[in-house]
Amino acid sequence: MTPGTQTVLPVVTGAMYIAGDAVFGDAETFPVEAPAAGGTLEPTFHRAGSALVGRAAELAEAAFEAFRAAPTEQRARLLELAADEIETVGGAAADRAHLETGLPLPRLTGEVARTTGQLRLFAATLREGTWNGARIDHALPDRVPARRPDVRQRRIPLGPVAVFAASNFPLAFSVAGGDTASALAAGCPVVVKGHEAHPGTSEIIAAAITRAVAASGLPAGVFSMVFADGPTVGVELVRHPAIAAVGFTGSRAAGLALVAAAASRPVPIPVYAEMSAVNPVFLLPGRLSEAASDLGAAFVGSLTLGAGQFCTNPGIVVGVDGPDLDRFIAAARDAVTASAPAPMLTSRIAASYANGVARLAAHPATEVLARAADPEPGSWPGCWGSAALVATTAEEFLAARDLHDEVFGAASVIVRVASSDELIDVARAMEGQLTATVHATDGDAALASSLLPVLERKAGRILFNGWPTGVEVVPSMVHGGPFPATSDSRTTSVGTLAMERFLRPVAYQDVPDALLPTAVRESNPDGLLRLVDGSYTKN
Repeated sequence: MTPGTQTVLPVVTGAMYIAGDAVFGDAETFPVEAPAAGGTLEPTFHRAGSALVGRAAELAEAAFEAFRAAPTEQRARLLELAADEIETVGGAAADRAHLETGLPLPRLTGEVARTTGQLRLFAATLREGTWNGARIDHALPDRVPARRPDVRQRRIPLGPVAVFAASNFPLAFSVAGGDTASALAAGCPVVVKGHEAHPGTSEIIAAAITRAVAASGLPAGVFSMVFADGPTVGVELVRHPAIAAVGFTGSRAAGLALVAAAASRPVPIPVYAEMSAVNPVFLLPGRLSEAASDLGAAFVGSLTLGAGQFCTNPGIVVGVDGPDLDRFIAAARDAVTASAPAPMLTSRIAASYANGVARLAAHPATEVLARAADPEPGSWPGCWGSAALVATTAEEFLAARDLHDEVFGAASVIVRVASSDELIDVARAMEGQLTATVHATDGDAALASSLLPVLERKAGRILFNGWPTGVEVVPSMVHGGPFPATSDSRTTSVGTLAMERFLRPVAYQDVPDALLPTAVRESNPDGLLRLVDGSYTKN
């Protein structure tokens, strides 16, 4: 079935899914907004109270031993079955997400494919096997003055994972998104806190995963999805003794609250939180000289993509002041002015964006360059946003730390620097980022080579002569970065390395071969690539 072509939506009932069962919340209701059309959507959804959320965590713990011991092929098959089920309802999920978020249907159709693609990528990764991290150092019985023991290592799953779904990707970073896919691949049951910006979409996808779990023959507690108040019951989920790790995508304030809750437990657990980034773009003089106008228009295209609600929209642009930067700004100003207002995900997000733009416009260190038109009369007023562009100097930017803060939406700050040295000073002063972009020619090589080591310390992904919006789901991708982009800069939430967040190493010393897990048995029955006595081999 092609996503977006289904005309009759499956029934959205307002249900959550706990260990295979459709369950209705026992706490307060919450509205489901229709950002583009206005008003609210049916049915009514209820949040779960503490008892229901605790039950989901307990059932995840009850399923953990059987799930982690399941054959790799069975776990891989679960991921593929989930992809198949999501493809079957992909049209319905995209259509419902369009109503709930106002995001364009073609974008959501692509997101269905991304969601199923990353599930299948993790299935292939499981079968490939290097995620085991298998290492063997054979005993040296004749070593003096003491015998070296036989030591072997592999990775095992941590335990049940709480996943907090994102608002801005109702499919690819939500119920079946990268956090869920990588945790399930690692052998960890998952309890998802669905995002209230798209609960109907979440229900459709949760039902699909529930069917996949049943078809795989795995325990039902391997997957649950609940709706809950984040500051109260969501924090309780993080503190539940059954939960062993947390995956989160959202605001810095919410992410840090979860980090604090996890750290305050009797047994602290890791929180992998993607939080805040402005994704700076650096325009080096050679490239700016040859393509200033084209770059200005393309920049605004990236800035306004998804109403600026990607986690990788470019929120800061840095360039050396002069006629070339003026041409870039003129083209960007024209593009912002011509851009149409767009629905944002929720009225709360739209209000926060409006406040952020007002703060930038009123800041004594900025000059307002352009604002897009306000929404047409009759538009749903509480959920729409218009692009904005301001400028400042390097001196002001370095002095005013609040100009470094993310405004979640299509707003950006252009920083005029006086020299290449000042451009690098601005880069050094920035917080951690998901991405950093450099536009350069061969003639900019000397400056680029000086800038690159600075950006390596600031960002998880560095790209040249492109735009940061769009994250390719491939094994080499890094979607993470130094704080506050994420709470742990050593990890990624996209790409196959994401599995490592939910695994830990275990060493086996002088364990009889018959008792060893297959990944580190001498005969290598799984045919894994292993590090044996310092060399990689499949023997």
